[in-house]
Amino acid sequence: MTQSAKDIVSLGVYPTPVERLPTLGTDKTALWVKRDDLTNPVYGGNKVRKLERLLFEARRREKKRIVTVGAAGSHHVLATALFGAREGFAVDAVLTPQRETPHVVENMRADLALGARLFTARTYPGAALGMLLHGGRDAYLVAVGGSNVVGALGYVDAAFELADQIAAGALPEPDAVVVTVGSGGTAAGLAAGFALAGLRATVIGVVVSAPAFAIRFWTRRLAREVFWRRAHAEGKLVRTDPARRLELPARWLGAGYGEPTEEGRRAMAVAADVGLALDLTYTAKCFAGALHYVQSARFSNVLYWHTLSSAPLAPLLEKAPDVPARLGRLLRA
Repeated sequence: MTQSAKDIVSLGVYPTPVERLPTLGTDKTALWVKRDDLTNPVYGGNKVRKLERLLFEARRREKKRIVTVGAAGSHHVLATALFGAREGFAVDAVLTPQRETPHVVENMRADLALGARLFTARTYPGAALGMLLHGGRDAYLVAVGGSNVVGALGYVDAAFELADQIAAGALPEPDAVVVTVGSGGTAAGLAAGFALAGLRATVIGVVVSAPAFAIRFWTRRLAREVFWRRAHAEGKLVRTDPARRLELPARWLGAGYGEPTEEGRRAMAVAADVGLALDLTYTAKCFAGALHYVQSARFSNVLYWHTLSSAPLAPLLEKAPDVPARLGRLLRA
């Protein structure tokens, strides 16, 4: 019961695989991975599912431009620049400061190579104002991370995809699904989707953005809004609160968004041994959480939902310019 081809711009390759990681499990808990890093061979990750619905909505409204927001090295901005341009949209993005790493710089260079117009803001409130200033009648505004109701519906589709894989015997029904929470849309969509699909899994959203209290509030609210939007569209009367199946720990956040942690570095090394590439901003912290829940033996089956693109950036960087000085000011030491 996945998305209708009439409701999306088709960008991804589905279903994405599920795999067991036998060397990382214990005699009490098995660890599995959902490979959403493979949603697209050019640039994968969790933004692809969101953009399928967001770009469809922009086209339905006859918009010509996409205006969005993100941190300097935002995966969402890069995915929007790539797929937005492919679908015929001009893409503008307002960026906020982030700690400088080679990965962040490469993402910014790829944005520029793809033709995105990049603007700067000191804070996210300032970036939101910048979105409005750069908007207009021809523009479709996309929230940070693509995490509004329209974007999060892509992860309701993903929840039904997982239900189909469980029914087909690809994996047992997980007791917990561990996923990164930056802007909240992926976790909210999964919580709503599991409730609608009749899956029992707890969604453990590892919070990697601050302030954590605001991220928690928004993710729970979004889960409820997405649930009722999909339930209403399908004519279902389901009396449940999808937010009750959300756990949103912030213990792996560390010093803040984009700030590496030692636990994340260790998790990155462990993941590399089983063929998973992580980043220190998002997925390393999340995978550290997944390893914790395996060792805690609280659940029998833990599924780590891998949201970082594993496609090589090199092809997108072949003609990429250096980051200009006006954007370089966004990069913190």
